[in-house]
Amino acid sequence: MEASSSLWGGLNSGIVLSLLAVVWTMLWQALQGLQLHHFFGRHSRRLTRHLASILDPDLTVTVAEYDGGRMRRSDAYKEAKAYLERATREARGSGGVRHLRAEPDKDPDRVLLSMDDDEEITDEFRGAVVTWRACTAPQREDTGLAYYWRGGAPRERRSYKLFFAERHRDLVLGEYLTHVRRQGRAVMVQNRQRKLFTNISGDGSWDSDGLWSDSVWSHVVFEHPKTFATLAMDPAKKKEVMDDLDAFRNGKDYYARVGKAWKRGYLLYGPPGTGKSTMIAAMANHLDYDVYDIELTSVRTNTDLRKLFIETTSKSIIVIEDIDCSLDLTSKRKKKKKKKKKEKEEADKKDGKEEDKEKEDDKAGGSKVTLSGVLNFIDGLWSACGGERIIVFTTNHVEKLDPALIRRGRMDKHIEMSYCCVESFKFLAKVYLDVDDHPRFGAVAALLREVEMTPADVVENMTPKGPSEDADSCLAALVEALEKAKEDALMAKKKKAEGKKEKAGAADDTTTE
Repeated sequence: MEASSSLWGGLNSGIVLSLLAVVWTMLWQALQGLQLHHFFGRHSRRLTRHLASILDPDLTVTVAEYDGGRMRRSDAYKEAKAYLERATREARGSGGVRHLRAEPDKDPDRVLLSMDDDEEITDEFRGAVVTWRACTAPQREDTGLAYYWRGGAPRERRSYKLFFAERHRDLVLGEYLTHVRRQGRAVMVQNRQRKLFTNISGDGSWDSDGLWSDSVWSHVVFEHPKTFATLAMDPAKKKEVMDDLDAFRNGKDYYARVGKAWKRGYLLYGPPGTGKSTMIAAMANHLDYDVYDIELTSVRTNTDLRKLFIETTSKSIIVIEDIDCSLDLTSKRKKKKKKKKKEKEEADKKDGKEEDKEKEDDKAGGSKVTLSGVLNFIDGLWSACGGERIIVFTTNHVEKLDPALIRRGRMDKHIEMSYCCVESFKFLAKVYLDVDDHPRFGAVAALLREVEMTPADVVENMTPKGPSEDADSCLAALVEALEKAKEDALMAKKKKAEGKKEKAGAADDTTTE
């Protein structure tokens, strides 16, 4: 009897425990459905923030180096950096900053000093004391193919952190940050050095600090001495170009009113040696713009070309020299390429494997930039990102370019860089020989009307080759070179006529037979 009651009590206990387990499971599932862990987590974080505000009452504003997913450097960061460079110079005497970073200045005998990483500087604005700190985020550890594809670890992400008391929130956010940006822009204009950029083949390169840079541009200081004052060109045409450039530089309101991106395209065409590259230098010096020289053969895809444009700044000239030689971008070249490809396929039918391998190699390493990509680069939607940009194409053979590439609206102004004329010669004689008139001017002018000679050749022939040479000997050398060029032209013309006569005679003999 006692044994059966004990057994019955054990069963009751087991049933109760089973029911409790079932109830607890159902209750736990219900609690999970309510996501109470998020509820408790949210309140715990709120409590943590409240405790942190008691221990550290300062507010923080972060100015990151890059915005737009690292597509371009933040203007706010550059302006804050320039503002803090000036603040660093002023605080240097009081010992505010112990570790400084030196960068080249416009004056070659001076350097620009800024805070090194993890340094702090204090600033005051209308009674509010704020602190700036230069910060760097730890490098992202990449593994696998992505690491080796880029060639190394990416650059550390830099930023400036601004700390200030909560009671100064409205003053700092409303007025102080605006003050920093305005003053920073003023310092940037004062310290600005014009630069000549070139695109880097690939996704980036190692910088001077030994870090991997995501930038697709590298640069040197632009120091080309050519100006419109020393450019050999027809005076009327030169004035027309200068007036056009001035109108563009001052045309911000006009472009906004008509709804056009603030950019303008220039096509410089003419034989080699006629001054197309020096014209670009004169344009840059006249406008005080940076120059971005794009090597199209180093650009792998249309996307890379777009990234190049995004990373250019305003007040810049974007140059693609010898556009007809850079890539196969014209319809004529495409037809020739297809014809050659067809002939090659017919000749190499027995060697299909080798041909397939060559195609794979072309896909792996060759540029895939297309005519469509270049057209979108010039005046697509992305071309409106930023303003005050001039795009310049140069070519020796304008007839080879696709009409869509150079139509008005893309290349707005076409400038022919022609052979040296009489007015250009007189200008060059004044610049290089410091003579306004000379007895040999008549002979040179007469020959220039009969002979085509580029300004580069004219300058080379009349440049003094030694201390004993004067204006008379230099002009005599030029006259001799022009006479020789005239004889060579007549000889070439005579040979061409004889060749045509021989062909005509051969055709008559064939007809008679």
